Amino acid sequence: MKSHRHTIFTALLAAALFGITTPLAKALLGSVSPFMLAGLFYLGSGMGLAAVLVLRRLPARRRNPAAAQESAHDPRRLAELPWLAGAIAAGGVAAPALLMLGLNTTPAATSALLLNLEGVLTALIAWVCFRENFDAQIALGMLAIVAGGVLLSWPGAHAGAVSGIAPGALLVALACLCWAIDNNLTRKVSTNDAMVVACTKGLVAGPVNIGIALAAGAHWPAWQAVSGAMAVGFAGYGVSLVLFVISLRHLGTARTGAYFSVAPLFGVALSLLLWPERPALAFWLALALMAFGVWLHVRERHDHTHTHEPLEHTHAHRHDEHHQHEHEFAWDGSEPHTHAHRHAPITHSHAHYPDVHHRHAH
Repeated sequence: MKSHRHTIFTALLAAALFGITTPLAKALLGSVSPFMLAGLFYLGSGMGLAAVLVLRRLPARRRNPAAAQESAHDPRRLAELPWLAGAIAAGGVAAPALLMLGLNTTPAATSALLLNLEGVLTALIAWVCFRENFDAQIALGMLAIVAGGVLLSWPGAHAGAVSGIAPGALLVALACLCWAIDNNLTRKVSTNDAMVVACTKGLVAGPVNIGIALAAGAHWPAWQAVSGAMAVGFAGYGVSLVLFVISLRHLGTARTGAYFSVAPLFGVALSLLLWPERPALAFWLALALMAFGVWLHVRERHDHTHTHEPLEHTHAHRHDEHHQHEHEFAWDGSEPHTHAHRHAPITHSHAHYPDVHHRHAH
């Protein structure tokens, strides 16, 4: 349970880092076009994480070169490349393009409201297509969190909002669908190094979005704006995605998506600090709804007898009850460590969540 709560904190921290990028992006948009800004965000995340990976792998390779070499050439990772490519195409390329096109004809308040569809669609795809387990408590918690997000961005609560849905709203909704698909496909590669997954996405999506911006007539911004946007992207898109992938690994897609749906709350809170004003009643009601939803998820206890089928994969792990195996290389006893390992069939009962080892039918 302690580990479960730690992972929930990881998911909420991912939401916080992503949420604060919205007001920071608003401050940068005056000097940078939307497509260029999206590209710089992704490029900053990819380049920043690449630098961290280089610094991190040098001592790891010296400490255990055999395990590092085995992990680098693991054929199971190659089999997962289509899932990663699909996630990058849906969430890193298609979604930002659809969102920017939709924003051209859709009021900002309406767009903010529609963006709450991402959490709903993420959960629906996880529950319906990938058969991720849930119960009434989890569903109610998801509804409470999404309701808080809807209330926080309800058009009638903002000046200048218009009634009805603008023609570009469909494009915004399709962007949410693409991000929901991205979240579910990313779960398929969540056993891999989260930093590698996030770095790859940034290094691919960044140049693509920048290329779209330049093709549309945008100009390369001043170096101050470029460095500022890339720094924000490293934290809000890079580090946030690393934490999101780790959460997917331990909590499953729907639950992680629910926690990530509180991101607008952090964005509004930072906006109130940057542009001080008295919070509206909607802010406090949304805070209460989201807190209630998170509380329902935190108190979840899913416990029953279940069977683990034979499984072979690669990810960072400790030698807990699910990881009792020998090593085919010289192991210095350090944990957690990463290498290809095989799970033997086992039947037991304990509290668990739809993590990488508990994606069984009910």
